[in-house]
Amino acid sequence: MSTPFATIPDDGTPLRVVVVGAGGMGRAWLRTVESSPLVELAGIVDLDLATASEAAVSLGRPDLPVGAGTAALASDVGAQAVINVTVPAAHHPVTTEALAAGLPVLGEKPVASSVAQGLSLAAAAELHGQLFMVSQSRRYNRQLFEAKRLSGSLGAVGIVSAEFFKAPHFGGFRDAMDHPLLLDMAIHQFDMARFLLDADPVSVFCEEYNPSWSWYRGDAGATAVFEMTGGERFVFNGSWCSPGQETSWNASWRISGEHGTVMWDGDNEPVSSAAIPLGSGASDPGQEIAGSLRDFVSAVRTGSTPMGQVHQNIMSLAMVESAILSASTGARASVDALLEDSYQQALLAERDPAVLEVLKSWTSVRSALSGGSALAGEGIRR
Repeated sequence: MSTPFATIPDDGTPLRVVVVGAGGMGRAWLRTVESSPLVELAGIVDLDLATASEAAVSLGRPDLPVGAGTAALASDVGAQAVINVTVPAAHHPVTTEALAAGLPVLGEKPVASSVAQGLSLAAAAELHGQLFMVSQSRRYNRQLFEAKRLSGSLGAVGIVSAEFFKAPHFGGFRDAMDHPLLLDMAIHQFDMARFLLDADPVSVFCEEYNPSWSWYRGDAGATAVFEMTGGERFVFNGSWCSPGQETSWNASWRISGEHGTVMWDGDNEPVSSAAIPLGSGASDPGQEIAGSLRDFVSAVRTGSTPMGQVHQNIMSLAMVESAILSASTGARASVDALLEDSYQQALLAERDPAVLEVLKSWTSVRSALSGGSALAGEGIRR
């Protein structure tokens, strides 16, 4: 089941959107929006109006409306949806404001700064009957879809592993983070593993460490073993300070089943040791953020459930938080226990009485996130 949301039937015109956040990633989104026939860029929101204006000029649209308030500018320009490309700390307030204004939201990962804030946003999406989709952009990769298709010939899949070894010198905030690899990067591989297995995390044992030559203040290496809901294991082994013979940014993958193995290096076509399933290959989900945008527009137009709907996506951030918890305690971490702790935090922190009532109506967090709330049903048209 999926949580319902309002739709905006296709009238033959592009969906009018405002982009919130005009920094580096914001500009990547602005270029993607401008190049898509599915949407029309109606304005740019940023607390720094000069930055927003500079972004408009860079697109060749110096007269594009800009503003510092999401709901206000969206109303002024007649926007129908919001793309939230702010820093993680702003994800909760910006998305909350947009949902309350009756606007569906496509947001950059992570869903919020914490699972607790993510739960608040899921409840807000239910309350207002609007779609909030998180752009987990590395899912939108035809080769990943093909690897999943090929794994269908392996029988029972028991082990999925991802190796991620890169050596980026970012500078700036990542060099000073407490958990740079797990917090800023591993959520991509964790989310991809959920996609490949059609499963969610149950528990994790994780170790973080920092090689002696690392240029990061926090731990830049980690190994995590997740138990998933089907009994499978997902093993992540990665480092952000390993020069030479680097893997793809998508990681290097092995899917091991009872009848064989699928390998994917993250950049080229996956290969299987088993007989290749009949068919013409995997469908094309689009590429990265352009694929996310296409999926979002389709969902808003038709009511179809997109990858990354908030209720589903929270489990990817829960994998990150539970891995960090395990690494900090030296013990296996239960994802249900983390979800319950996050739920209690969300109840204490919630300032909107109506959102709080939705949160209190949930019989269990995992049930609510799987679409088992009282609101689950068919999409709402408007």
